Amino acid sequence: MAWIRVFKLAIASAIYFLATIALMNAEELQVAANFKDLTRVIQIAEPGDILKLSPGFYYGSITLDKPITIDGQNGAKLIGNKNSSIITISASDVIIKGLEISGSGSSHENFDSGIRLLKSATNAIIENNKILGNLIGINVHGAKNSLLKNNIIEGRLDRRMNDRGNSIYLWNARNTKIFGNDIKYGRDGIFVTTSNGNNFKGNRFRDLRFAIHYMYAHDSIIADNISQNNHLGYAIMNSNNVIVQGNVSQNDKKYGIMLNYTNKSQIIGNIITNNSGKCLFIYNAHKNIVKDNRFEKCDIGIHFSAGSEKNKIYQNAFISNRTQVKYAGSKWVNWSEEGKGNFWSDHASFDLNNDGIADSIYRPNDIMDKILWTHPAAKSLLGSPAVQLIKWSQSAFPALLPGGVIDKNPLMQPIKIKTRTWNNPRLE
Repeated sequence: MAWIRVFKLAIASAIYFLATIALMNAEELQVAANFKDLTRVIQIAEPGDILKLSPGFYYGSITLDKPITIDGQNGAKLIGNKNSSIITISASDVIIKGLEISGSGSSHENFDSGIRLLKSATNAIIENNKILGNLIGINVHGAKNSLLKNNIIEGRLDRRMNDRGNSIYLWNARNTKIFGNDIKYGRDGIFVTTSNGNNFKGNRFRDLRFAIHYMYAHDSIIADNISQNNHLGYAIMNSNNVIVQGNVSQNDKKYGIMLNYTNKSQIIGNIITNNSGKCLFIYNAHKNIVKDNRFEKCDIGIHFSAGSEKNKIYQNAFISNRTQVKYAGSKWVNWSEEGKGNFWSDHASFDLNNDGIADSIYRPNDIMDKILWTHPAAKSLLGSPAVQLIKWSQSAFPALLPGGVIDKNPLMQPIKIKTRTWNNPRLE
Protein backbone atom coordinates (compact mmCIF):
# COMPACT_ATOMS: atom_id res chain seq x y z
CA MET A 1 0.00 0.00 0.00
CA ALA A 2 1.12 3.55 -0.79
CA TRP A 3 1.07 4.84 2.79
CA ILE A 4 3.29 1.97 3.96
CA ARG A 5 5.86 2.83 1.27
CA VAL A 6 5.81 6.49 2.31
CA PHE A 7 6.23 5.49 5.97
CA LYS A 8 9.26 3.28 5.17
CA LEU A 9 10.88 6.08 3.15
CA ALA A 10 10.34 8.50 6.03
CA ILE A 11 11.95 6.10 8.50
CA ALA A 12 14.93 5.55 6.17
CA SER A 13 15.37 9.30 5.71
CA ALA A 14 15.30 9.86 9.46
CA ILE A 15 17.94 7.17 10.06
CA TYR A 16 20.16 8.66 7.36
CA PHE A 17 19.75 12.16 8.86
CA LEU A 18 20.67 10.98 12.36
CA ALA A 19 23.69 9.07 11.03
CA THR A 20 24.87 12.17 9.17
CA ILE A 21 24.57 14.30 12.33
CA ALA A 22 26.57 11.70 14.27
CA LEU A 23 29.38 11.68 11.72
CA MET A 24 29.51 15.49 11.66
CA ASN A 25 30.12 15.41 15.43
CA ALA A 26 32.81 12.71 15.18
CA GLU A 27 35.95 13.17 17.26
CA GLU A 28 39.49 11.82 17.17
CA LEU A 29 40.27 9.98 20.40
CA GLN A 30 43.85 9.19 21.36
CA VAL A 31 44.52 5.75 22.87
CA ALA A 32 47.54 5.02 25.06
CA ALA A 33 49.53 1.88 24.39
CA ASN A 34 47.73 -0.48 26.76
CA PHE A 35 44.68 -2.70 26.38
CA LYS A 36 42.73 -1.21 29.31
CA ASP A 37 42.82 2.23 27.73
CA LEU A 38 41.70 0.74 24.40
CA THR A 39 38.65 -0.94 25.93
CA ARG A 40 37.82 2.22 27.94
CA VAL A 41 37.94 4.44 24.85
CA ILE A 42 35.82 1.95 22.86
CA GLN A 43 33.17 2.14 25.58
CA ILE A 44 32.98 5.94 25.64
CA ALA A 45 33.32 6.43 21.87
CA GLU A 46 30.35 7.80 19.95
CA PRO A 47 29.29 6.64 16.46
CA GLY A 48 31.67 8.02 13.88
CA ASP A 49 34.58 8.61 16.29
CA ILE A 50 38.13 7.79 15.19
CA LEU A 51 40.36 5.98 17.68
CA LYS A 52 44.06 6.73 17.11
CA LEU A 53 46.16 4.00 18.70
CA SER A 54 49.64 4.84 19.95
CA PRO A 55 52.48 2.56 18.83
CA GLY A 56 52.87 -0.49 21.05
CA PHE A 57 51.28 -3.77 22.13
CA TYR A 58 47.62 -4.30 23.09
CA TYR A 59 46.91 -7.75 24.57
CA GLY A 60 43.32 -8.99 24.33
CA SER A 61 40.24 -9.30 22.12
CA ILE A 62 37.66 -6.60 21.38
CA THR A 63 34.07 -6.40 20.13
CA LEU A 64 32.84 -3.39 18.16
CA ASP A 65 29.10 -2.76 18.33
CA LYS A 66 29.06 0.86 17.13
CA PRO A 67 30.24 2.49 13.86
CA ILE A 68 33.73 3.71 14.76
CA THR A 69 37.17 3.75 13.14
CA ILE A 70 40.21 2.12 14.72
CA ASP A 71 43.45 3.44 13.24
CA GLY A 72 46.58 1.61 14.34
CA GLN A 73 48.76 4.12 12.48
CA ASN A 74 51.02 1.23 11.41
CA GLY A 75 52.55 0.98 14.87
CA ALA A 76 49.89 -0.64 17.05
CA LYS A 77 49.88 -4.42 17.53
CA LEU A 78 46.73 -6.13 18.79
CA ILE A 79 47.57 -9.59 20.14
CA GLY A 80 44.78 -12.02 21.03
CA ASN A 81 44.64 -14.52 23.86
CA LYS A 82 44.65 -17.52 21.48
CA ASN A 83 41.19 -18.75 22.47
CA SER A 84 38.81 -16.67 20.32
CA SER A 85 38.59 -14.18 17.47
CA ILE A 86 40.60 -11.02 18.09
CA ILE A 87 38.27 -8.38 16.62
CA THR A 88 34.55 -9.15 16.34
CA ILE A 89 32.42 -6.57 14.54
CA SER A 90 28.63 -6.42 14.84
CA ALA A 91 28.01 -2.78 13.87
CA SER A 92 27.76 -1.30 10.39
CA ASP A 93 30.26 1.19 8.90
CA VAL A 94 33.24 0.11 11.02
CA ILE A 95 36.74 0.87 9.69
CA ILE A 96 39.86 -1.05 10.79
CA LYS A 97 43.17 0.15 9.38
CA GLY A 98 46.89 0.28 10.10
CA LEU A 99 46.86 -2.52 12.71
CA GLU A 100 48.96 -5.62 13.15
CA ILE A 101 46.65 -8.41 14.36
CA SER A 102 47.80 -11.82 15.62
CA GLY A 103 47.03 -14.51 18.20
CA SER A 104 43.58 -15.88 17.36
CA GLY A 105 42.23 -19.13 18.75
CA SER A 106 42.40 -22.45 16.93
CA SER A 107 38.74 -23.52 16.77
CA HIS A 108 37.30 -24.15 13.32
CA GLU A 109 33.90 -24.67 14.96
CA ASN A 110 33.97 -21.13 16.37
CA PHE A 111 35.56 -19.60 13.26
CA ASP A 112 38.41 -18.10 15.30
CA SER A 113 39.73 -15.23 13.20
CA GLY A 114 41.91 -12.18 13.20
CA ILE A 115 38.85 -10.14 12.22
CA ARG A 116 35.30 -11.51 12.17
CA LEU A 117 32.41 -9.60 10.60
CA LEU A 118 28.97 -10.72 11.76
CA LYS A 119 25.80 -10.39 9.67
CA SER A 120 25.01 -6.90 10.96
CA ALA A 121 28.49 -5.58 10.12
CA THR A 122 27.55 -4.10 6.76
CA ASN A 123 29.73 -1.64 4.84
CA ALA A 124 32.88 -2.52 6.79
CA ILE A 125 36.28 -1.34 5.53
CA ILE A 126 39.35 -3.42 6.46
CA GLU A 127 42.45 -1.89 4.91
CA ASN A 128 46.22 -1.60 5.25
CA ASN A 129 46.48 -4.13 8.08
CA LYS A 130 48.95 -6.92 8.77
CA ILE A 131 46.97 -10.01 9.85
CA LEU A 132 49.53 -12.62 10.85
CA GLY A 133 49.46 -16.19 12.14
CA ASN A 134 45.73 -16.54 12.83
CA LEU A 135 43.54 -19.57 12.12
CA ILE A 136 41.33 -17.52 9.77
CA GLY A 137 42.56 -14.15 8.63
CA ILE A 138 39.30 -12.32 7.88
CA ASN A 139 35.91 -14.03 8.24
CA VAL A 140 33.02 -12.20 6.56
CA HIS A 141 30.13 -14.16 8.09
CA GLY A 142 26.96 -12.88 6.48
CA ALA A 143 28.00 -9.22 6.25
CA LYS A 144 27.20 -7.33 3.04
CA ASN A 145 29.14 -4.70 1.10
CA SER A 146 32.54 -5.21 2.77
CA LEU A 147 35.79 -3.78 1.40
CA LEU A 148 39.02 -5.68 2.20
CA LYS A 149 41.89 -3.71 0.71
CA ASN A 150 45.70 -3.70 0.76
CA ASN A 151 46.08 -6.09 3.70
CA ILE A 152 48.96 -8.49 4.26
CA ILE A 153 47.54 -11.82 5.46
CA GLU A 154 49.79 -14.71 6.49
CA GLY A 155 48.40 -17.95 7.87
CA ARG A 156 49.82 -20.48 10.30
CA LEU A 157 52.65 -22.88 9.51
CA ASP A 158 52.29 -25.11 12.58
CA ARG A 159 49.53 -27.20 10.95
CA ARG A 160 49.15 -29.30 7.84
CA MET A 161 47.78 -27.22 4.98
CA ASN A 162 44.30 -28.80 5.06
CA ASP A 163 44.05 -28.15 8.82
CA ARG A 164 44.76 -24.44 8.52
CA GLY A 165 42.03 -21.85 8.21
CA ASN A 166 41.32 -19.83 5.09
CA SER A 167 43.05 -16.48 4.75
CA ILE A 168 39.73 -14.86 3.79
CA TYR A 169 36.47 -16.74 4.34
CA LEU A 170 33.21 -15.47 2.87
CA TRP A 171 29.83 -16.96 3.75
CA ASN A 172 26.60 -15.38 2.54
CA ALA A 173 28.60 -12.20 1.98
CA ARG A 174 27.07 -10.36 -0.97
CA ASN A 175 28.94 -7.61 -2.80
CA THR A 176 32.31 -8.08 -1.11
CA LYS A 177 35.25 -6.26 -2.70
CA ILE A 178 38.73 -7.71 -2.12
CA PHE A 179 41.45 -5.56 -3.69
CA GLY A 180 45.25 -5.54 -3.55
CA ASN A 181 45.84 -8.01 -0.69
CA ASP A 182 49.02 -10.08 -0.32
CA ILE A 183 48.09 -13.54 0.97
CA LYS A 184 50.10 -16.65 1.82
CA TYR A 185 50.39 -19.71 4.08
CA GLY A 186 46.68 -20.36 4.72
CA ARG A 187 44.53 -23.20 3.44
CA ASP A 188 42.70 -21.29 0.68
CA GLY A 189 43.52 -17.69 -0.09
CA ILE A 190 39.87 -16.74 -0.55
CA PHE A 191 37.17 -19.33 0.12
CA VAL A 192 33.73 -18.23 -1.04
CA THR A 193 30.45 -20.02 -0.52
CA THR A 194 26.87 -18.90 -1.10
CA SER A 195 27.99 -15.34 -1.82
CA ASN A 196 27.05 -13.47 -5.00
CA GLY A 197 28.09 -10.25 -6.68
CA ASN A 198 31.71 -10.19 -5.45
CA ASN A 199 34.75 -8.52 -7.03
CA PHE A 200 38.28 -9.81 -6.33
CA LYS A 201 40.96 -7.76 -8.08
CA GLY A 202 44.72 -7.27 -7.96
CA ASN A 203 45.54 -9.74 -5.16
CA ARG A 204 48.57 -12.02 -4.85
CA PHE A 205 48.33 -15.59 -3.51
CA ARG A 206 51.29 -17.79 -2.57
CA ASP A 207 51.93 -21.18 -0.94
CA LEU A 208 48.28 -22.15 -0.46
CA ARG A 209 46.01 -25.05 -1.34
CA PHE A 210 43.76 -22.96 -3.64
CA ALA A 211 44.35 -19.30 -4.42
CA ILE A 212 40.61 -18.64 -4.94
CA HIS A 213 37.97 -21.29 -4.23
CA TYR A 214 34.38 -20.60 -5.37
CA MET A 215 31.41 -22.67 -4.23
CA TYR A 216 27.82 -21.67 -5.11
CA ALA A 217 28.86 -18.07 -5.80
CA HIS A 218 27.38 -16.40 -8.87
CA ASP A 219 27.59 -13.14 -10.81
CA SER A 220 31.13 -12.27 -9.70
CA ILE A 221 34.45 -10.98 -11.06
CA ILE A 222 37.95 -12.39 -10.52
CA ALA A 223 40.42 -10.09 -12.29
CA ASP A 224 44.14 -9.25 -12.42
CA ASN A 225 45.18 -11.57 -9.59
CA ILE A 226 48.45 -13.49 -9.33
CA SER A 227 48.64 -17.10 -8.08
CA GLN A 228 52.12 -18.53 -7.48
CA ASN A 229 53.30 -21.87 -6.09
CA ASN A 230 49.86 -23.02 -4.96
CA HIS A 231 48.33 -26.46 -5.42
CA LEU A 232 45.56 -24.91 -7.53
CA GLY A 233 45.07 -21.40 -8.84
CA TYR A 234 41.41 -20.55 -9.45
CA ALA A 235 38.77 -23.18 -8.63
CA ILE A 236 35.30 -22.15 -9.83
CA MET A 237 32.79 -24.75 -8.66
CA ASN A 238 28.99 -24.87 -8.82
CA SER A 239 28.90 -21.22 -9.88
CA ASN A 240 27.44 -19.34 -12.83
CA ASN A 241 28.15 -16.03 -14.57
CA VAL A 242 31.66 -15.63 -13.22
CA ILE A 243 34.19 -13.49 -15.13
CA VAL A 244 37.77 -14.76 -14.72
CA GLN A 245 39.87 -12.21 -16.58
CA GLY A 246 43.48 -11.06 -16.70
CA ASN A 247 44.77 -13.41 -13.98
CA VAL A 248 48.11 -15.20 -13.74
CA SER A 249 48.73 -18.76 -12.55
CA GLN A 250 52.45 -19.47 -12.30
CA ASN A 251 54.11 -22.62 -11.00
CA ASP A 252 50.87 -23.96 -9.51
CA LYS A 253 51.05 -27.69 -9.00
CA LYS A 254 47.81 -29.31 -10.19
CA TYR A 255 45.60 -26.84 -12.04
CA GLY A 256 45.78 -23.24 -13.15
CA ILE A 257 42.02 -22.82 -13.57
CA MET A 258 39.36 -25.42 -12.83
CA LEU A 259 35.73 -25.16 -13.94
CA ASN A 260 33.59 -27.74 -12.13
CA TYR A 261 29.82 -27.55 -12.69
CA THR A 262 30.34 -23.94 -13.79
CA ASN A 263 28.17 -22.45 -16.52
CA LYS A 264 27.79 -19.27 -18.56
CA SER A 265 31.12 -17.87 -17.39
CA GLN A 266 33.95 -16.11 -19.19
CA ILE A 267 37.62 -17.13 -18.99
CA ILE A 268 39.41 -14.33 -20.84
CA GLY A 269 42.96 -13.00 -21.10
CA ASN A 270 44.60 -15.19 -18.42
CA ILE A 271 48.18 -16.48 -18.40
CA ILE A 272 48.67 -20.02 -17.11
CA THR A 273 52.32 -21.06 -17.21
CA ASN A 274 54.87 -23.52 -15.84
CA ASN A 275 52.31 -25.67 -14.04
CA SER A 276 53.21 -29.29 -13.39
CA GLY A 277 49.58 -30.34 -13.90
CA LYS A 278 46.82 -28.94 -16.11
CA CYS A 279 46.56 -25.37 -17.30
CA LEU A 280 42.75 -25.63 -17.51
CA PHE A 281 40.48 -28.43 -16.35
CA ILE A 282 36.81 -28.38 -17.40
CA TYR A 283 34.43 -30.89 -15.82
CA ASN A 284 30.70 -30.89 -16.53
CA ALA A 285 30.79 -27.17 -17.30
CA HIS A 286 28.75 -25.70 -20.15
CA LYS A 287 28.15 -22.57 -22.21
CA ASN A 288 31.38 -20.94 -21.10
CA ILE A 289 33.64 -18.72 -23.22
CA VAL A 290 37.38 -19.46 -23.10
CA LYS A 291 39.12 -16.80 -25.15
CA ASP A 292 42.42 -14.90 -25.47
CA ASN A 293 44.29 -16.99 -22.87
CA ARG A 294 47.85 -18.30 -22.96
CA PHE A 295 48.30 -21.90 -21.79
CA GLU A 296 52.04 -22.49 -21.61
CA LYS A 297 54.42 -25.20 -20.42
CA CYS A 298 51.92 -27.37 -18.55
CA ASP A 299 51.71 -31.14 -18.60
CA ILE A 300 48.26 -30.74 -20.20
CA GLY A 301 46.97 -27.55 -21.83
CA ILE A 302 43.25 -28.30 -21.47
CA HIS A 303 41.60 -31.42 -20.09
CA PHE A 304 37.83 -31.52 -20.43
CA SER A 305 35.35 -34.30 -19.77
CA ALA A 306 31.88 -35.23 -18.45
CA GLY A 307 30.00 -33.74 -21.36
CA SER A 308 31.76 -30.38 -21.45
CA GLU A 309 31.57 -29.98 -25.23
CA LYS A 310 29.24 -26.95 -25.27
CA ASN A 311 31.89 -24.31 -24.62
CA LYS A 312 33.38 -21.75 -27.00
CA ILE A 313 37.18 -22.07 -27.00
CA TYR A 314 39.00 -19.82 -29.46
CA GLN A 315 41.81 -17.27 -29.90
CA ASN A 316 43.87 -18.95 -27.19
CA ALA A 317 47.55 -19.85 -27.43
CA PHE A 318 48.69 -23.39 -26.58
CA ILE A 319 52.46 -23.21 -26.24
CA SER A 320 54.87 -26.02 -25.39
CA ASN A 321 52.48 -28.12 -23.33
CA ARG A 322 53.46 -31.77 -23.10
CA THR A 323 49.90 -32.68 -24.16
CA GLN A 324 47.96 -29.81 -25.69
CA VAL A 325 44.47 -31.29 -25.20
CA LYS A 326 43.13 -34.31 -23.38
CA TYR A 327 39.63 -35.35 -24.45
CA ALA A 328 38.45 -38.92 -24.56
CA GLY A 329 34.94 -38.37 -25.96
CA SER A 330 33.60 -39.63 -29.27
CA LYS A 331 32.07 -36.35 -30.52
CA TRP A 332 33.76 -33.94 -32.89
CA VAL A 333 34.26 -30.63 -31.09
CA ASN A 334 35.27 -27.62 -33.20
CA TRP A 335 37.34 -25.01 -31.34
CA SER A 336 36.84 -22.20 -33.82
CA GLU A 337 34.48 -19.20 -33.80
CA GLU A 338 33.84 -16.68 -36.56
CA GLY A 339 36.68 -18.04 -38.64
CA LYS A 340 39.29 -17.91 -35.86
CA GLY A 341 40.66 -20.86 -33.95
CA ASN A 342 43.64 -21.11 -31.60
CA PHE A 343 47.41 -21.03 -31.90
CA TRP A 344 49.17 -24.38 -31.47
CA SER A 345 52.94 -24.39 -31.04
CA ASP A 346 53.23 -27.93 -32.42
CA HIS A 347 51.17 -27.29 -35.56
CA ALA A 348 53.41 -27.14 -38.63
CA SER A 349 51.47 -25.47 -41.42
CA PHE A 350 51.64 -22.83 -44.16
CA ASP A 351 49.64 -19.65 -44.68
CA LEU A 352 49.82 -19.15 -48.42
CA ASN A 353 47.21 -16.36 -48.59
CA ASN A 354 48.77 -14.56 -45.60
CA ASP A 355 45.47 -14.16 -43.71
CA GLY A 356 46.85 -15.30 -40.36
CA ILE A 357 44.97 -18.63 -40.53
CA ALA A 358 46.82 -21.90 -41.14
CA ASP A 359 46.01 -23.67 -44.40
CA SER A 360 45.52 -27.03 -42.67
CA ILE A 361 43.28 -27.96 -39.78
CA TYR A 362 44.67 -29.10 -36.45
CA ARG A 363 43.81 -32.22 -34.46
CA PRO A 364 45.60 -32.42 -31.09
CA ASN A 365 44.84 -36.10 -30.43
CA ASP A 366 44.52 -39.42 -32.21
CA ILE A 367 43.19 -42.83 -31.29
CA MET A 368 46.49 -43.87 -29.71
CA ASP A 369 46.28 -40.97 -27.25
CA LYS A 370 42.92 -42.23 -26.05
CA ILE A 371 44.25 -45.77 -25.70
CA LEU A 372 47.17 -44.53 -23.60
CA TRP A 373 44.89 -42.45 -21.33
CA THR A 374 42.65 -45.42 -20.61
CA HIS A 375 45.39 -48.09 -20.65
CA PRO A 376 48.74 -46.55 -19.56
CA ALA A 377 50.51 -49.91 -19.88
CA ALA A 378 50.13 -49.58 -23.67
CA LYS A 379 53.05 -47.11 -23.67
CA SER A 380 55.35 -50.11 -24.07
CA LEU A 381 53.92 -50.62 -27.57
CA LEU A 382 54.53 -47.09 -28.88
CA GLY A 383 57.59 -48.13 -30.88
CA SER A 384 55.94 -51.15 -32.47
CA PRO A 385 55.27 -51.28 -36.24
CA ALA A 386 51.53 -51.80 -35.62
CA VAL A 387 51.20 -48.53 -33.69
CA GLN A 388 53.21 -46.62 -36.27
CA LEU A 389 50.94 -48.02 -38.99
CA ILE A 390 47.85 -46.83 -37.08
CA LYS A 391 49.32 -43.34 -36.67
CA TRP A 392 50.23 -43.12 -40.38
CA SER A 393 46.78 -44.37 -41.40
CA GLN A 394 45.04 -41.71 -39.33
CA SER A 395 47.18 -38.93 -40.78
CA ALA A 396 46.50 -40.14 -44.32
CA PHE A 397 42.81 -40.94 -43.77
CA PRO A 398 41.32 -38.62 -41.10
CA ALA A 399 37.96 -40.35 -41.42
CA LEU A 400 39.46 -43.17 -39.35
CA LEU A 401 39.63 -40.87 -36.32
CA PRO A 402 36.93 -41.64 -33.74
CA GLY A 403 36.07 -37.99 -32.90
CA GLY A 404 37.72 -35.41 -30.69
CA VAL A 405 38.85 -31.80 -30.80
CA ILE A 406 39.38 -30.21 -34.17
CA ASP A 407 40.49 -26.67 -34.94
CA LYS A 408 39.42 -25.76 -38.47
CA ASN A 409 41.00 -22.30 -38.38
CA PRO A 410 44.21 -22.53 -36.36
CA LEU A 411 46.09 -19.26 -35.91
CA MET A 412 49.58 -18.73 -37.21
CA GLN A 413 50.65 -16.41 -34.38
CA PRO A 414 49.91 -16.53 -30.64
CA ILE A 415 48.02 -13.73 -28.94
CA LYS A 416 50.09 -11.36 -26.84
CA ILE A 417 49.18 -10.57 -23.24
CA LYS A 418 51.07 -7.99 -21.22
CA THR A 419 53.04 -9.62 -18.41
CA ARG A 420 51.65 -8.73 -15.00
CA THR A 421 53.82 -8.03 -12.00
CA TRP A 422 52.91 -7.58 -8.35
CA ASN A 423 52.98 -4.15 -6.77
CA ASN A 424 53.23 -4.41 -2.98
CA PRO A 425 50.33 -2.74 -1.20
CA ARG A 426 51.20 0.66 0.21
CA LEU A 427 50.52 0.58 3.93
CA GLU A 428 49.79 4.01 5.30
